Amino acid sequence: MGRRILNDALRTIVNAERRGMAKAQLQPISTVMTSFLKIMKDHGYIKDFQVYDPHRVGKITVELLGRINDCRALTYRQDLKAKEIEKYTSNKLPTHQWGYVVITTPNGVLDHEEASRQNVGGQVLGYFY
Repeated sequence: MGRRILNDALRTIVNAERRGMAKAQLQPISTVMTSFLKIMKDHGYIKDFQVYDPHRVGKITVELLGRINDCRALTYRQDLKAKEIEKYTSNKLPTHQWGYVVITTPNGVLDHEEASRQNVGGQVLGYFY
């Protein structure tokens, strides 16, 4: 259920980017979604996001920059060991120069570079480039 919410939200962002919109509204929300958006913001793929009423249904307004080509959440469970992260990213991302795979680890939600640095594995949430 949670991955479906994340996938719908990411598809909304991609569709808004393709239409040239400046903002996208996401509803319903989850804490995993806010962690995913924080990673996207840290790497400069979105400008900012605001969370409204997080304790109820809530909604998130995302300010877009026009940098996202594709962004998906995996609806199935994909476990990764720390040694397999580099191989997985080379299969999923178009090049080594841009794009990130987001992984949920025991240390929190991290991108693939940080997970490799900390030498932790986990489950793949999705990817963006």
